[in-house]
Amino acid sequence: MPTNSYTAMLSPGQADTLRAVLEQQGFEFSEKPYTIYAAKKGKLNVSVYQKGPKVLVQGKETEDFVRFTLEPEILGEARLGYEEVHQPDMFEPHFGIDESGKGDYFGPLVIAGAYTDAASARALLDAGIMDSKRITSAARIRKLSKLIRETPGIDHVVVSIGPERYNELYRSFGNVNRLLAWGHARAIARLLEKRPDCPRALSDQFARPDVLKRALKQLGVAIELQQRTKAESDLAVAAASILARERFVDWMDKTSVAGGVELPLGASQAVIDAGKQVVERHGADALGRVAKLHFRTTGRVLGDSSPGGTESA
Repeated sequence: MPTNSYTAMLSPGQADTLRAVLEQQGFEFSEKPYTIYAAKKGKLNVSVYQKGPKVLVQGKETEDFVRFTLEPEILGEARLGYEEVHQPDMFEPHFGIDESGKGDYFGPLVIAGAYTDAASARALLDAGIMDSKRITSAARIRKLSKLIRETPGIDHVVVSIGPERYNELYRSFGNVNRLLAWGHARAIARLLEKRPDCPRALSDQFARPDVLKRALKQLGVAIELQQRTKAESDLAVAAASILARERFVDWMDKTSVAGGVELPLGASQAVIDAGKQVVERHGADALGRVAKLHFRTTGRVLGDSSPGGTESA
């Protein structure tokens, strides 16, 4: 099958050089969330994301652009079709763990895990699977989640911690990182029930390495654990991020409809306004059923001039 999506890490210098090449080739530039720049020519889209930086090439002419422009002029080596050579760990059997909702005032904290091996990782790569934080369309998230679930060889789990349970756990742990480790450890334990022979798990590093290791030890889970920043470049972690995001946006959509208040994502004045609508319609106690109460946003929603929390949102 032809390649219609391709990603590669870039240095800042390579990102600058690529921009100059795109300008020379007559690409049209536009603004796009989380990107340094995005450009389009015909049916070919090239986006260079801030995190990395990382280039994403999409469209029917992807393969030709990668082989005849990106590789020889920017990367300096042939990578397309040689990912197993350049990133062998990504194609070995392992779990990838990621979360969604951590920075959102409204909604659950969702931790997902995915098991991949050589064949399933290649299938995800060819399908254009990427970190969910770079996907702004809920429809796209749902489409990719369906693809992940239907890919042979993949096992997955989703641990969803609704706001009420989240607030209870936060009061118990007193720390977001310990709460995250609790959720990550449970996702890994549940994956091990499905794949007891899996040799290792990879997670984005959200705290000191010993925090998650301790949570796994408390569950009696023995597995090689790897934690690193930018772990979403791994296909199993990227798949987990998409599955987690799907569960998060589904909860947000259903709860918005059920409560009669549109619950915005992220952190903005719109979030505060929505929180005030929730209190006005359903009372102050209802806030704990839809929001993470330790955020400073709670004080702003309730009109408290004190900081009112340990996190910002």
